[in-house]
Amino acid sequence: MLYIMNLLEEKLKTLKAKDIIEFEVVNPDCVDSTYAGNILQINDILYLYHGYKAWSDLAHLLKCRMLTPLVKEEHLVLIRYQKLSPDTSFHANTADVESKYGLNSIFSQIHKMEEPAFLHYYKQALTNVHINKRMRILNLGVNSADEFEFIQEYASNFKNLELVGVDYCSSAIENAKEKFSDAKNISFYTHDINDLDALNLGRFDLIISIGTLQSSNLEFNPLFMSIVQKQLKKDGAIILGFPNCRWLDGEMIYGARAKHYAFSEMSLVYKDAIFCKKYLQQKKFRVTITGKDYIFLTATSIRKD
Repeated sequence: MLYIMNLLEEKLKTLKAKDIIEFEVVNPDCVDSTYAGNILQINDILYLYHGYKAWSDLAHLLKCRMLTPLVKEEHLVLIRYQKLSPDTSFHANTADVESKYGLNSIFSQIHKMEEPAFLHYYKQALTNVHINKRMRILNLGVNSADEFEFIQEYASNFKNLELVGVDYCSSAIENAKEKFSDAKNISFYTHDINDLDALNLGRFDLIISIGTLQSSNLEFNPLFMSIVQKQLKKDGAIILGFPNCRWLDGEMIYGARAKHYAFSEMSLVYKDAIFCKKYLQQKKFRVTITGKDYIFLTATSIRKD
């Protein structure tokens, strides 16, 4: 695999975005229950086995999209990678909030609930906090309310819940209002999360925030502590999603990317998640950390009083 990686890396340096690179490998479907690196002998020829997951992982590591493989012979397939365009990421947009997160932005084209690696752990988090018991729910950084759409499908008593969404992007909030125009149990506010007290929203049974509290214009630690102290009920629950990925040219690429690093560097993700875990444990919460492309911190109160 090291030889293959080095060879592809060098070749990709000579290609432009959207160019395709192809190479033949043993068809992973010709055997089962076989781990990567095992040697297969087919028609007196030795092959080193790798499954499609290995080729898919490699594509993302090389910042490529894996295209549909083509069967060349009975035991051979053509693996095809397309080089991603680095100019199609919303992360690089440093303009105003509407340009970066608004209705016509690249960010608006991202649908996290259609990514199994996100959906699975978000669903797990909602199960762990017993969503049907959480009558008042606050989402900070709600954008166009994808998380509420899933709760609408998943919760058995959705109409009995009161949901509140807050986001600084006005066009995203208007889009969310339009989605839920018939829902009388949902309210949306275009507002700065730094000044939640001004909304006088009261306390909530569940607070959700996915990829928002780590924004550069927010002071993470004091803001998080303030939210727990002022907006969360003592017997409440909280779900935080820490992005451990980048969205690039239609792909969700694993690994957080910090400034001044040319590779995935996850110290900040871990630091923030562990800070929240320790703080919530001091406040008598049971805390779990799960996930992959998004790290999910889920906390439920275990207070006796």
